[in-house]
Amino acid sequence: MTSPKPVLISGAGLASLLLARSLHRSKIPFLVFERDASIIFRAQGYRLRLSAQGLDAIESVLGPTSFQKFYDACGKTGGAGFAAINPLTGETLGGETPSVKSEPLASRDGKVVGISRGDMRKLFMEGLEDKVRWSHQIKGYEETANGVRLVFVDGSKSEEGSMLVGGEGVKSEVARQLSNGAIKVYDLGSRGIHGQAPTTAFKGLGEGVFRLVDETTQPNGGKVFLITNVRADDMNNPDVNFGWTMGGSPGVIKAPNDNYTITGPPAAQIAKSLTSHWHERVKPLFDNMVESEAAFWKITCSSPNGVPEWANDPRVTLVGDAVHAMTPAGGNGANTAVRDSALLGRLIAEAWERGDADHWTGVTEAYEKEMRVYATEAVKASYGQAVGQFGVKIDLENGPTINEYVAPN
Repeated sequence: MTSPKPVLISGAGLASLLLARSLHRSKIPFLVFERDASIIFRAQGYRLRLSAQGLDAIESVLGPTSFQKFYDACGKTGGAGFAAINPLTGETLGGETPSVKSEPLASRDGKVVGISRGDMRKLFMEGLEDKVRWSHQIKGYEETANGVRLVFVDGSKSEEGSMLVGGEGVKSEVARQLSNGAIKVYDLGSRGIHGQAPTTAFKGLGEGVFRLVDETTQPNGGKVFLITNVRADDMNNPDVNFGWTMGGSPGVIKAPNDNYTITGPPAAQIAKSLTSHWHERVKPLFDNMVESEAAFWKITCSSPNGVPEWANDPRVTLVGDAVHAMTPAGGNGANTAVRDSALLGRLIAEAWERGDADHWTGVTEAYEKEMRVYATEAVKASYGQAVGQFGVKIDLENGPTINEYVAPN
């Protein structure tokens, strides 16, 4: 008997690795292909807030024992919602921050649950290291008589797989090819910076999830927006850094070359210059930054109209940011991505049990039908919150995108 062809997974982000974990648990062969040289190639240290649905999806994939290990690694913060701080006066505000509505944050056991992206990836990949092929940048794919192969930028090709799942993020070549350019990711013009500092820098805040908005001192009516999570259990641990995420309305956070490569001291200096006039209660977050961990980023979003339609292919589908990129507003992106992994992994496993691994009849169609519903809702919610928080607006006809598609000749 011949061995069954593996499921090919492009990209080693959260959705891809959780899907790989699901397939591994069902004893379904797979291979993951990632452009980076290793899991620590790029800074991935900022924290993600996990919703109740996100945690449920992860738990369904990992199973009781592995999920408990994952949950133990998560940070838990008390408080049901954001506490607002005026960054100019240092005052803790009552009610809602100007221009920003409050939202519930607690997801399990009455706690706000979060974990760094890097730690999530390591936990999802644990024990699967021999199935990840690093330094493979994807150019596209080709279908064969009985399967599919990935094509890499150096001209080489993967072994033949039975299915391909594209999960390389917002610039996914698999997504461009599969959707014939229908999936568009818009550059909102808003920019952000991730930063970290020792726990001592956060002692003036106390425990909680804090939101700071400076909308009175920035040029041209712009604003700077910052969120940070201070966990009581880690407050006195000198080996832990807390992180913060800063966003700015279009034109406020400016970088020399406006790309993703700005990390370290140059990114840190941008954050420090924007907050140099802030109150001494919050200044330590920037004055004591671990500058090497700072990173500049662009705020992007898929069309707020939702996940588009494309001709279904029983051998190829998409997960995570490759199919539904979101702004950081509301923390929807990662939680929607892990829902993709849980759903698709379950459908693949059910087909595997039926003995349908040669054709995967109906798997991608059923997955995409269900995914479009919840992902469209999540993208719309994320974009709607970003309009209020960052002052952005997408021009669906002429707005700049970061994944322009050029059809093959």
